[in-house]
Amino acid sequence: MEQEARVLRAAGGFGRARRLLAAASWVPCVVLGLALSSEALLTAQPAHHCRPDPALLPPALRALRGPELLDAAIPRLGPTRPAGALGVLPRPPWRLCPGPPAGPPWNLVCGDSWKVPLEQLSHLLGWLLGCVILGAGCDRFGRRAVFVASLVLSTGLGAGEALVTSFPTLLILRLVHGGTLAGALLALYLARLELCDPPHRLAFSVGAGLFSVVGTLLLPGLAALVQDWRLLQGLGALMSGLLLLFWGFPALFPESPCWLLATGQVARARNILWHFAEASGVDPEDSSLEENSLATELAMLSAGSPRPRYHSPLGLLHTQVTWRNGLILSFISLVGGGIRASFLRSLAPQVLTFYLPYFLEACLEAAALVFLLLTADRWGRRLVLLLGTMATGLASLLLLAGAQYLPGWTVLSVSVLGLLASRVVSALSGLFAAEVFPTVIRGAGLGLVLGAGFLGQAADPLDAVQGRRGFFLQHVVFTSLAVLTLLCVLLLPESRSRGLPQSLQDADRLRRSPLLRGCSRQDHLPLLSPSDACRAGNTLERH
Repeated sequence: MEQEARVLRAAGGFGRARRLLAAASWVPCVVLGLALSSEALLTAQPAHHCRPDPALLPPALRALRGPELLDAAIPRLGPTRPAGALGVLPRPPWRLCPGPPAGPPWNLVCGDSWKVPLEQLSHLLGWLLGCVILGAGCDRFGRRAVFVASLVLSTGLGAGEALVTSFPTLLILRLVHGGTLAGALLALYLARLELCDPPHRLAFSVGAGLFSVVGTLLLPGLAALVQDWRLLQGLGALMSGLLLLFWGFPALFPESPCWLLATGQVARARNILWHFAEASGVDPEDSSLEENSLATELAMLSAGSPRPRYHSPLGLLHTQVTWRNGLILSFISLVGGGIRASFLRSLAPQVLTFYLPYFLEACLEAAALVFLLLTADRWGRRLVLLLGTMATGLASLLLLAGAQYLPGWTVLSVSVLGLLASRVVSALSGLFAAEVFPTVIRGAGLGLVLGAGFLGQAADPLDAVQGRRGFFLQHVVFTSLAVLTLLCVLLLPESRSRGLPQSLQDADRLRRSPLLRGCSRQDHLPLLSPSDACRAGNTLERH
């Protein structure tokens, strides 16, 4: 870890080239935000009524047709129907905006309404598998290779979805498409994080998240502009192709030098670091009294690692601390993603339109990111994560115990607070995982944590497939788990202001430290007195 850090400092540190590349990585987040949010619009059901079956009506009503039949079959509702009731659509079900009929040849309401949660489940399962499989691929083949391959597949699959004619084919395409989008998002996240130095990691991660929110906010406008779901899918494929056209070049998305050095690929890292040094105004061959030149550091590093060294994700099982940190963060991510459906369910009776909760979620995600920017570096990752899980658990407990007795504005406020806290927990658990997993298996570790979040989100459509019969039990389970996560957070180390661990041994040195008092950056290392442990922890941070 120390030697790799010296190489990066000799290459100019977090200089001009690395800053520009990290900032340029924000732009693809807009397209990925559009793709991630498209599920909410594509599966939204407009106001409609289910057509009564004439065979089940009394003989006197079987001769009626159209609105007269509907009014006679449901006389208590009268001619005016509340928005959101199931029924016959005046246009194909996947129309996003008013306009001429131009939708797919299958129905998604009434007797076929089970197809909507099934499609949602398929897409979330694709994101889960993509995070796990392609996350491990990032550690074996590199961040850039996975990013480019994911964009190539995403472009082709997006175009295929726009031309699909059968629902089973759509399910398969959405599954694979979700996996490729997850791979692109994960590779981009890793490359950006490994470009930044410790003081700037949080700011650049939050900036990428805000650009993703911009994509979410732009999606309804694009849907209103194109007026057809097929055109919207084609537009998404076109954007993925444009990303591939520009970010496919090494100049905008080079391979992560941090990963190359950690895996012993010094020859490949040399050219990239040489460019970083020259762009930052540093002579790669000039040595100072304090530090060696970049050329000297690379020569020393290449002498000890003639061949690339790759690590399997199963290497986590042989660690002392890292596996526990990953398990806790995966558990927290699972709860943060799964409990969100409970808050949205409590929010639904308080809002009357589809777009209000959609834009509310996007704004709350932006607010959560700004909150992290203001607090995570000042208070530490662990304390903010503890506050987020505490607010999530309390809000969920309050809704579970008193939602029927609280006034509407109170339920609305608690639901919004719970959504905000769950967004904070989800975003911070991903950043926390990327900072505590070592570079050699960071892709697999972060993929497991993010995949656990998508697994939690999949619990809601899975319950919808079964007719919402287990929603209350699901709410109870996730509320109980949210309370349990409060104890788990205390077992995590503090990763604020620390360099990224390179090897499994470096990651195992990140141990639990006091939460509020004592030496704020110390690790309790075995066989050391508190004062020695404090000095050792500070020494590790400087590395």
